[in-house]
Amino acid sequence: MTAKQHYPEEFKIEAVKQITERHHRVADVSARIGVSQHSLYKWIKAYSAPAAERQAQVSQTEEMRRLKAELRRVTEERDIPKKGRRVLCQAVRVKYAFMKAHEAQHSVRRMCRVMQVHPSGYYAWKAEPESARAKDDQRLAGLLKQAWLESGGVYGYRKLTLDMRDLGERCGKHRVARLLKLEGLRSQTGYRRRPGVRAGKPAVVAPNHLQREFTVAQPNRSWVTDITYIRTHEGWLYLAVVVDLFSRQVVGWSMGSRIDTSLVLDALLMALWRRRPEDPVTVHSDQGCQFTGHEWQTFLREHNLVSSMSRRGNCHDNAVAESFFQLLKRERVRRQIYATRSDARADIFNYIEMFYNPKRRHGTAGDTSPVEFERRHSQRLKSV
Repeated sequence: MTAKQHYPEEFKIEAVKQITERHHRVADVSARIGVSQHSLYKWIKAYSAPAAERQAQVSQTEEMRRLKAELRRVTEERDIPKKGRRVLCQAVRVKYAFMKAHEAQHSVRRMCRVMQVHPSGYYAWKAEPESARAKDDQRLAGLLKQAWLESGGVYGYRKLTLDMRDLGERCGKHRVARLLKLEGLRSQTGYRRRPGVRAGKPAVVAPNHLQREFTVAQPNRSWVTDITYIRTHEGWLYLAVVVDLFSRQVVGWSMGSRIDTSLVLDALLMALWRRRPEDPVTVHSDQGCQFTGHEWQTFLREHNLVSSMSRRGNCHDNAVAESFFQLLKRERVRRQIYATRSDARADIFNYIEMFYNPKRRHGTAGDTSPVEFERRHSQRLKSV
């Protein structure tokens, strides 16, 4: 039995527009995008209502959610002082102890707001309450700062260690150096500014598993992903795609007005919903900030996907995605003038789902469409 597919709302809205605005027959749209007519009629019923009505329903739902959250917040802020009225005027450490005792009943941040303390201070106290050594370090740090100021801000840890010994303190130079570093105090070392870091490094860099191997024997083995820009009079529309190297089919896409990690994650999530790969899939990308962040890498690990990246400034391994973008712009985008992002989204959806995937002949796919190429491959496997 075929597993039930889930389509994002963006996909459903654009599919409905092909019927209601571009006047395609339901049967044609169903055949081209691989969705049953029954599902299309349900989408039409759900999304063909005026935008104002849908917006009103969404606004009402969001307002109800906001009111429930506000009621929950007000209730907690009323109950917390009742339980902790004895500690409201006590020392910070007493407040921390009360918060730890009631952590399972109330939100930590809400208790911090009521008790007028900062969450970072509470978590630091919870991880490691102040020891006698820490208290002595605070006292010694005060003496070091005073001695450093008296020197005109030029003494380092060696001379300050001698000053502390003159005061009768028993401390080593390494302890003094550590305390000075914590306080941000340093000796005068000259007039020249120290060179800083000229360029940052990506948060995560993956090895290049693809190595320009664009010929793949089976689907769902290697995907490539990238982002491009579409100009409209309303502003830029950003398009992220995921292309299967086996048939060059666009298996996932997402469009939005912001070029952030959510854009590429939505495209990859659509690819997972549509393909449902059983074995690990290599996902190749460049070293853009959307792909090097921990959110992207965590998503890949959780969904059995293997990250692959080119070195900086090398676009050749992502040539397949770039090739699709030049086809899209040459055959569709540059022939149009989009007044709004909505117009561009509808036209790009029409190109990808109504023409490129099911109809456009591709040389790498044996001069057939990507969908037809995969269908013939599946038939060959069944006949073996």
